[in-house]
Amino acid sequence: MERHEEEEEQQTLCQKLKVSCGLKGKKLKDMFTWRLLKIVIFGQVLSLLICGTAVSSQFLANYGVQTPMLQSFLNYALLLLVYTTMLCTRKDQRNLKQILKTGWWKYLIMGVADVEANYSVVTAYQFTTLTSIQLLDCCVIPLLMVLSWFILKTRYRPIHFVAVVVCLLGVGTMVGADILSGRAQESTSNVALGDGLVVLSAFLYAVSNVCQEYTVKNLSRVEFLGMMGLFGTLVSGLQLAALETRAVSEIPRELNVLLMFTSYVLCMFALYSAMPVMMKMTSAVMVNLPLFTSNLFSLFCGIFLFGYTFSTLYIVSFVIITVGFIVYNAIPTLSAPPDSAGSVDGNPAADQTSASSSDRLLPGTTDPQRSETVTSVDETGSLL
Repeated sequence: MERHEEEEEQQTLCQKLKVSCGLKGKKLKDMFTWRLLKIVIFGQVLSLLICGTAVSSQFLANYGVQTPMLQSFLNYALLLLVYTTMLCTRKDQRNLKQILKTGWWKYLIMGVADVEANYSVVTAYQFTTLTSIQLLDCCVIPLLMVLSWFILKTRYRPIHFVAVVVCLLGVGTMVGADILSGRAQESTSNVALGDGLVVLSAFLYAVSNVCQEYTVKNLSRVEFLGMMGLFGTLVSGLQLAALETRAVSEIPRELNVLLMFTSYVLCMFALYSAMPVMMKMTSAVMVNLPLFTSNLFSLFCGIFLFGYTFSTLYIVSFVIITVGFIVYNAIPTLSAPPDSAGSVDGNPAADQTSASSSDRLLPGTTDPQRSETVTSVDETGSLL
């Protein structure tokens, strides 16, 4: 009798755990869909673009070019040329003039946050170690989760926290590989200042990403990129004139340098253009989790281009991070109940997870009674 009661208690506990993790009544075919595969592939494409910017920057450093603000300025200027121009030609109420009248200061804050986040992390390399930067840069994930909880009303299940921990373990494995291969050289400069800059960069990235998620889901991708181009160009241009005038004048006039600048700007432009697409499909946290693999792609390129030492731990790290990302995406996050009926987009249907049978990697049927309010939106949208 006692044994029977213990078994019932264990079954009840298992059921509660499944419910809290969002696993009740779900099978693998319900979680591993074509949409999930698209998100995983898209995330790795973003990582490859970041890898392209890192490799280009390393080549520029080898040529003696140290102009991070100029590189950012060129990217924002290209965004200005393309997307701000599109806003200027709009005929509806959300054209450039109307946006500047009603909410220019919000986009100014986003622009400042984005520019200074990029500049802070680049400057940190002068003061602290690669190990510290890689570890402290992970702060962006918990910061994003906190900001999303309060600002976007995102609610997480226990499985999401487990997935984030798995991804961070993957980053720890990557850092361990760096230490064993001798890439994590100790800095003789101000380590405390460098670490502080990395944490500041993580916070500013989190602010920028949460603002980006809200904008692309409630307004439009073109509006976000157009205003980021406008205010990013303004802020980075002023900072460029104040800090890098001499460094710009000393840039070698060589074709290879021009090609590396072009490569960097095109990769950054593609990254900024593609990230809001994935942000609309998922969330700021989901976008940033696969970006941890960008360091690994950069290392793999460095093995062939810069003579870095290979370690099998890099492969292990890549697998761990990818597994954590897949687990995070397999179960949708929840959103807090709205104050009034309907969703923030005015489209209640967008808040329902209703994957069709054609969107599944594994064949199966859809539970007609399954209904969840989620922040990962627009499952009907297709990237491929």
